[in-house]
Amino acid sequence: MSKDKTAETENAEEKGGGKKKLLLILAVVLVAAAGAAYFFLFSGSEEAEAAEPVHGGYVALEPIAVNLAGGGYLKIGITLEITADAAGGGHGGASVDGAKAYDQIISTFSQATPADVTGARDALKEALEQKIIEAYTEDGVPMVMHIYYTEYVTQ
Repeated sequence: MSKDKTAETENAEEKGGGKKKLLLILAVVLVAAAGAAYFFLFSGSEEAEAAEPVHGGYVALEPIAVNLAGGGYLKIGITLEITADAAGGGHGGASVDGAKAYDQIISTFSQATPADVTGARDALKEALEQKIIEAYTEDGVPMVMHIYYTEYVTQ
């Protein structure tokens, strides 16, 4: 009789071990399904946000002379490449004025020395572009895509 009880106990443990394995496999499948659902549902929205804005035209600003920190001056002119949102959806005149851009130009280049202006021109342009894009972003919608130098004269 003790052999029968031992056999029944072993069978019960094997059945319980089978249920544990089944539960473990089921848990792994559920976690994998949840991960796949998260990936497919939320990965598309990040790509849409990272998309490049649609070109809407150009706004040329008059050149401005800026006094440099170490003496001398820089005469700089830029053109703003605006988005379709800033251009009124591409139907008419641009709604972007140059006041914010002029402010960023003055604050960026008035702190620069003549050596910076001649040697780090591209780095200053990248910094200026980022500042201008941030200044012209309203409610998370950028109004300016890029800037281009149209005049760059130092003395």
